[in-house]
Amino acid sequence: MFKALVVKEDNGKFIRKVTERNIDDLPAGSVLISVKYSSLNYKDALSATGNKGVTRKYSHTPGIDAAGIVIESSSNKFKVSDEVLVTGYDLGMNTSGGFAEYIRIPSDWVIKLPLGLSLKESMIYGTAGFTAGLSLYKLEQCSEKKINGEVLVTGATGGVGSLAVAILAKSGYQVVASTGKKDKIEFLKKIGAKEIIGREEIDDKSGKALLNRRWKAAVDTVGGNILATVIKQMDYRSSVASCGNIYSPEFQTTVFPFILRGVNLLGINSAETPMDLRLKIWQKLANEWKPDCLNEIYSECSLEELSDKIDSILQGQITGRIVVKL
Repeated sequence: MFKALVVKEDNGKFIRKVTERNIDDLPAGSVLISVKYSSLNYKDALSATGNKGVTRKYSHTPGIDAAGIVIESSSNKFKVSDEVLVTGYDLGMNTSGGFAEYIRIPSDWVIKLPLGLSLKESMIYGTAGFTAGLSLYKLEQCSEKKINGEVLVTGATGGVGSLAVAILAKSGYQVVASTGKKDKIEFLKKIGAKEIIGREEIDDKSGKALLNRRWKAAVDTVGGNILATVIKQMDYRSSVASCGNIYSPEFQTTVFPFILRGVNLLGINSAETPMDLRLKIWQKLANEWKPDCLNEIYSECSLEELSDKIDSILQGQITGRIVVKL
């Protein structure tokens, strides 16, 4: 038996409770992992509140991230006692996830913990950090030369946003952080932001097709009119990595930023990243991209404390990352 956060559907209501499960009830898979740490992502909160676009069937254990130790393996890729991490694929969506002391999954989803990272550090990153790293990788791949100038991060106090600020700063970029949380200015400076602006500065309502050029690159975690505004403010031949939709999944723009300034809009889908690229990103996160301030970006909770954190992330009250200790 083991502990897990289980979400049950009862007459249209979704109830979360830490309960005991049997390992035999886990889905089929070639690797059984004793989970030591997980982390809370916005997608987890959607799953935990009954969003059928994320999780089709309940009862269910969310948690799209997990890090721990291999207990059983029928794959020659992994052996008992290997330290491993998992982010993305179907974990925590329709496969029993990381908010539990054990998971059983296909070996193709599993990564050996890179040298330079502890299990906890891998979950400070989790899907949020991997998404931030993938955004940076795509921005650099699209750039004709080294990005020289201001790089904007929207939603900068969130999980993806805060790690994007820290990783970009570690990589030597001039980071401008946008946030609606005026009490988090010192936090953003501590993790590497050179300048902090209010979200109203990138929420243009004028209806203009183009605005004054400012950003050499951008990581947008919020979507909506903020993304539309950022696109209109991009410099020539610059790129925006789009990786979130907390503000809105919809936005309106014209073709002019793309055909007159050569702006690139890069979609970031971390869950289905091919394994060769996934390994490359994790190696960078464990080495040259690893921020010195990583321990400033998270707080820790137990499985029993997690339900309150789920409510908080949905209300936009979480700064940085929540690491779940199993």
